[in-house]
Amino acid sequence: MSNPLTKHQGLPSFSRIRPEHVEPALDQVLADNRQQIERLLAADDASWNSLVDPLEQLDHQLSRTWSPVSHLNAVCNSDPLRETYNRCLPKLSEYETELKQNDKLYRAWLAVQKNENALDPIQQRLIDLSLRGFRLAGVALETRKKERFKALMQKLATLQSGFEENLLDATNAWSSHVRDKSLLSGIPDRAITRAAEEAAIQGKNGWVFTLDYPSYHAIVTHADNVALRREMYTAWATRASDQGPQAKRWDNTETMEQILAARHEAAGLLGYANYAEYSLASKMAESVEQVSDFLRDLARRSRDRAQEEFEELQDFADHSLQAWDIAYYSEKLRNETFSISDEELRPYFPVGRVMQGMFDVVSKLYGVEVREREGVDVWHPDVRFYDVLAADGSHYGSFYADLYTRPAKRGGAWMDDCIGRARTNGRVIDPVAYLSCNFMPPVANAPALLTHDEVVTLFHEFGHVLHHILTRIDYPSVAGINGVAWDAVELPSQFMENFCWFDQTIQIISGHYETGEPVPEEVFERLLGSRAFQAGMVMVRQLEFALFDLRIHAEHDPARGGRIAEILAEVRDEVAVVPSPAFNRFPNGFAHVFGGGYAAGYYSYKWAEVLSADVFSAFEENGVLDRQTGSRFLEYILQRGGGVDPMQAFAEFRGRRPEIGPLLRYSGIAE
Repeated sequence: MSNPLTKHQGLPSFSRIRPEHVEPALDQVLADNRQQIERLLAADDASWNSLVDPLEQLDHQLSRTWSPVSHLNAVCNSDPLRETYNRCLPKLSEYETELKQNDKLYRAWLAVQKNENALDPIQQRLIDLSLRGFRLAGVALETRKKERFKALMQKLATLQSGFEENLLDATNAWSSHVRDKSLLSGIPDRAITRAAEEAAIQGKNGWVFTLDYPSYHAIVTHADNVALRREMYTAWATRASDQGPQAKRWDNTETMEQILAARHEAAGLLGYANYAEYSLASKMAESVEQVSDFLRDLARRSRDRAQEEFEELQDFADHSLQAWDIAYYSEKLRNETFSISDEELRPYFPVGRVMQGMFDVVSKLYGVEVREREGVDVWHPDVRFYDVLAADGSHYGSFYADLYTRPAKRGGAWMDDCIGRARTNGRVIDPVAYLSCNFMPPVANAPALLTHDEVVTLFHEFGHVLHHILTRIDYPSVAGINGVAWDAVELPSQFMENFCWFDQTIQIISGHYETGEPVPEEVFERLLGSRAFQAGMVMVRQLEFALFDLRIHAEHDPARGGRIAEILAEVRDEVAVVPSPAFNRFPNGFAHVFGGGYAAGYYSYKWAEVLSADVFSAFEENGVLDRQTGSRFLEYILQRGGGVDPMQAFAEFRGRRPEIGPLLRYSGIAE
């Protein structure tokens, strides 16, 4: 039987992919690539056509083999798939490091840079980024250090995957079985119905609440019973740690220490003082000091406001608040202040209406059409598939939408690359993306209904999808999101969030699931009034994450270890206003940093938010849905992908360098 992972035409055959296909397919493509690279290096001269273009195609083939595997591991995790996935990670890491440490290949790239006189700016940038990649992988190291660096990269791949697996297992293993109906006071009916369905699935009476985010959020935000809120918060805040109801069962503590140590050692091999310096070598930000100053400047602007907001919340509650009280009393205070609540808004945001409205918004902005395609092979019945078409009917690209939470699916929301745009033998291969969320699925006879916050999340991830799909760059390594500096890649996603706060777009994306009526104007005015609610508390919470991430990577000392708890406590003393209980083990679930790509880069959310807020202010000036402004954003930002320096792209769109004012205004921090 043929291996579906070695078929590189069309879309992945998800229904045919089995764990036993993964390792043979990867082994084959890696062996083929190595053989082809040796053949390329045997040529007499190195040129764009003889070296760079073939290497781009080889990388594209590898991505098409591995992307479906990586995605399935995130959305349909199983023991057999996990085992083969983890066996393959060191092989993939070894190959990637081996390539970037290849002296002969590096010299060939240098020869192309030197000898090619007719390269366009995008080709020149691709070469510059590739040469930087060689240097950051240790091409100039002596043999012994090269081998050590390669071993560290393999170790990190395994450790980071293990971190995420521990977190997933800990999340899936815990649940709260409620038998007394009186304990459900305050919890929304939809969450109660879903908990009853979960109990029935498990053969139990009553209600079962799990640690998937919609269930967790419903309890800590709405449950009147403080013991139930504390139970849920404790289980959530101690996942994969030495504390809580599953203490030490899937403990990430030692894994985190090993990750930080390996990152620090790898950075040191390349001459960097710490991993934060190494990380910033490929980002817009120029130094650790610049990032630290940026974050602390935001903290100075917002902490007093945050402290006032917290004191107001305690006054409202009329007693000292614990961590499991914050969301509960905040929702009540927001409702009292603005007469608005998540549950009042939820009926106006059925998933189908929001999705179609979102597509209508981007149609007005960029002249594109999003059209669902049926009959596509998918990994779960809930998954939908969409094509994105240009105004002339030509095909931009496509994306899968997997919106609902379920067991064996990674938490959170994300966009990932299924197929990157490429040109092969004169034919363009259109890009395909994965759009993944963890919303509450339909319950009873009602459709899936979103909170406004979830609508914002959906728009955010769709911004990443558009960045990937609307590219017009034909070289995979700088097409779409590829090649974009990590602290700029959030610009298109955060930009899209703003459309969820304007009357013109709310009328398009909302429609009551029973009547079809959009959010009433007076309800929208109350929603808009709540936009800056607890803006200071929200800001310092994000700054806490970012400063913690920066410091554990900038201040790592092998003799003292990661000092994770110590540094977190210092950061909280500096910027936080909400107290955390001693048992809180937030870092053990911080997958962005310990499992994902945000190591020493979590600041990117705020950094890119400066860019995105400033970009959106141009739409406010010209009209929120102004097609001309949208066309310029499409041309200068979305279509160029990583083919242009992000600061250059921003300045060409905005006519100047970014300013922080719009971020402070949208965040509610500015006076």
